[in-house]
Amino acid sequence: MSGHSKWSTIKHKKGKEDARRGQLFSKLARAIMVAAREGGADPGSNAALAAAIEKARSYSMPKDNIDRAVQRGSGEAGGDTFERITYEGYGPAGVAIIVEVLTDNRNRSASSVRSVFTKHNGTLGQPGSVAWIFERRGSVVVDAGRYSEDDVMAAAIEGGADDVVRDGEAFQVLCEPAELSAVREAIQQAGIEYEQAELTLQPKSTVQLDEAEARKTLRLVDALEDIDDVQDVYANFDIPEEVLQAVAG
Repeated sequence: MSGHSKWSTIKHKKGKEDARRGQLFSKLARAIMVAAREGGADPGSNAALAAAIEKARSYSMPKDNIDRAVQRGSGEAGGDTFERITYEGYGPAGVAIIVEVLTDNRNRSASSVRSVFTKHNGTLGQPGSVAWIFERRGSVVVDAGRYSEDDVMAAAIEGGADDVVRDGEAFQVLCEPAELSAVREAIQQAGIEYEQAELTLQPKSTVQLDEAEARKTLRLVDALEDIDDVQDVYANFDIPEEVLQAVAG
């Protein structure tokens, strides 16, 4: 599991997003709306929508909010028009960073993202400059303290997953994006509760950071995630467990 995946899991467990729940729900709703608009309102035939709904549920977003976002995205209840924009750049120690945005104002988003990169000693790159380092994957995270690797592996294989990676206190089940729903359901049917299930960008190679570099990089990532238009931030850093715990603490 990449260092950024571990960091995301720690933040998810600690509930740091609770202080920004209003902002978080707005971002989750926006992702649902766009997925419904692009692929239809049926999560059974729209993998992106199913993943967006599942992510919203993992953060305890109320069902009414989810249903309303689906209706707005499918045109049943009106709604704003958002476009997808991807920014690529570099952070401290040459860490590759991808920022995925859903926005109704391209100029505002570009200005906000550029400002954060500059403030935190990062650099925006040209389209394609770091995208080749990542690949789109389905990811299901399971608490390794509660379940055995054999049980998780058996369920993952049953669902059609490609790999199960152990890292510290978690298993990350990886699969093709289209198989995420089937893998998630297989894990549930095996009686295993998962912590996160989402579409993600998985780095093919990573940059290991020391504590000073980790603090700088995570400040940049957190600042990017605080931008209203930003949906997801992906980076190819890897942080040793003891360093990550020190930083998280």
